[in-house]
Amino acid sequence: MNYETLRTAQDGPAFVITFHRPKVRNALSGQLLEELVAAVKAADADASVRAVILTGGPELFSAGADLNEALEVKSARDGMAFFGRFHRVADVLETADKPVIASIEGFCFTGGCELALACDIRVAGDGASFAITSARIGTVAGFGGTQRLPRIVGASRALEILFSAEPIDAQEAHRIGLVNRLTPKGGALAEAKRLAAIYAERAPLSLAFAKRAVHRGMQTDLASGIELETFLVTTIYGTDDKREGISAFLEKRKAKFTGK
Repeated sequence: MNYETLRTAQDGPAFVITFHRPKVRNALSGQLLEELVAAVKAADADASVRAVILTGGPELFSAGADLNEALEVKSARDGMAFFGRFHRVADVLETADKPVIASIEGFCFTGGCELALACDIRVAGDGASFAITSARIGTVAGFGGTQRLPRIVGASRALEILFSAEPIDAQEAHRIGLVNRLTPKGGALAEAKRLAAIYAERAPLSLAFAKRAVHRGMQTDLASGIELETFLVTTIYGTDDKREGISAFLEKRKAKFTGK
């Protein structure tokens, strides 16, 4: 499928989605968000894809939401439609069976940062910077930033970032756990692809079920989370991949997983 605001390419097990609005620093327009939903769904349905990578390219990830579109939000109805597009994207990223990796170089600000927070893994090149600048323009993060950021870095650090609306560099983002992997400048995409190659060696259902357990479990109490985990592990014990995985381990050979 052809997209106007994205570039897509498959590299082995990795499906790379690149934001392509260079004249506006990859501002997240409604069209881009709708195309992103379609691209992620297509990649998730493709058995040859084992991980999805989101990137803004070698210069920057995204400067945030398209403020020209934000200016058109003048009512509660407008707001629900505007932010609903963001929430649909986050839902698709978090419910995809495949791991979703954000490969980040340069600016990763506000809506762009919130988009990265909805990915499973974040890899950043040295020189990347992160901020949620809503307080500078009299708004509040509206793409889940007030909820996902504290779940990742803790409440106090999240509030510090939201209150100051100042950028933090890649080293600080890595130190506080906002970023999983830190690479030399320009190395984020290569590292994301390296991770995708590792995930491609693992059982697809194991990754999908683990992702579901973590995302759903973080939204509930411990007892309910353990109950969900027990249900999922009991289910996966009846799969072909479980039988293949244990047999391969006992026979000291490489497992051949089929996702069944």
